[in-house]
Amino acid sequence: MILSRYERMIAKRYLLPGKGEGFIFLVAGISLAAVMLGVAALIIVMSVMNGFRAELFDKIVGLNGHAVVQGYGGRLPDWQSVLKQAKATPGVTSATPMIEQPLLATFNGRVEAVLVRGMTVPDIRANKTLKGKVLAGSLDNLVANGGKIGIGSRLAENLGIQLGDSLTIINPAGRSTPFGTVPRQVGYQVSAIFEVGIYDYDKAMVVMPVEDAQTLLLLGDVVSMIEVETVDPDKVGQILEPLAGKVAGRAAITDWRQMNASLFEALAVERVAMFVVLSIIVLVAVFNILSSLIMLVRAKTRDIAILRTMGASRVGLVKIFMTVGVTIGTLGMVAGMILGFTFLFFRQSLVNAIQFVTGQNLWDPSIRFLTELPSQPDPVEIAVICIMALVFSFLATLYPAFKAANTDPVQVLRYE
Repeated sequence: MILSRYERMIAKRYLLPGKGEGFIFLVAGISLAAVMLGVAALIIVMSVMNGFRAELFDKIVGLNGHAVVQGYGGRLPDWQSVLKQAKATPGVTSATPMIEQPLLATFNGRVEAVLVRGMTVPDIRANKTLKGKVLAGSLDNLVANGGKIGIGSRLAENLGIQLGDSLTIINPAGRSTPFGTVPRQVGYQVSAIFEVGIYDYDKAMVVMPVEDAQTLLLLGDVVSMIEVETVDPDKVGQILEPLAGKVAGRAAITDWRQMNASLFEALAVERVAMFVVLSIIVLVAVFNILSSLIMLVRAKTRDIAILRTMGASRVGLVKIFMTVGVTIGTLGMVAGMILGFTFLFFRQSLVNAIQFVTGQNLWDPSIRFLTELPSQPDPVEIAVICIMALVFSFLATLYPAFKAANTDPVQVLRYE
């Protein structure tokens, strides 16, 4: 929208407070602040929810893969042939044999439920989720049949166990004796303590070489599943369709969407709901712009009539008042972006400060899954938010702008 010199001058004059126009300027300032808060709220909430989903996806899928080929009854006897077929499937980037079993662990009289995960030593050391998350010790210390394990940080904290201590893992399905089944108890030296950032894993995960897991569970040369990663997690079903036909009757394939369907569906619904609800804040702010422009037009009726008698066109008046409204919306949008990005940059510090002042635990990892407040701004979403704020601001200017343009100077100046 191109303005002439006099139109720019008048628009600038209407944006600044004049004598007796303090209330109009106050309403315009409130409109700007409302747009700022609405845009900031949308950017903050959508970025946090994107970060929450991305962190959960990276860490859950990083530990569980894009899909698992799981044997019936938790056993996959001919896993070597299935492993070869999985690796030969087009689109599969890696396939990892694995044993996973919920058991009990005890240390100094304390007992905790644990999730024992047996993996090959190279896979343990190369796992992207575990790699770089070790707080004490090293995953390199885990060797086949070495009697050493890695455990989650919350589990270590709950049991009061430290690096080098011996953790006893209990397998209730032990050996049968004339007196009944005797639970199998095996002690393992804690050689690594890790924190992946997901509370449920950090409080229960025990990682050991697959050979040690087979001995503990009395499985022999058997694994329970094969973890598979693909080139595109969103097309995992299509990629693994040929493999599903080959393993039919021996194993079932479950992808990450099926394993975590309720969680990710809830996040998707909540994300849409939050966007709609917070968009209403921007809409309310735009109504403030509308009301401030209507008051401005009523206050400037005499000035508008004089401009019309001096030759100002109706199109020129429309452009003037549209410029005033869009400028308020644009300034509010820019201020909202700055406020939103500032909050996201200092988000964890702000959460910690609020927790310190109020004494309340606002971010409980046992409820939120993650140990820290995540964030992942999406440029496309931010662009949509900004465009939406500008479009709403533009639409809010139409009625007062055309109202000003249709002012009849004869009627206004008749008794002047």
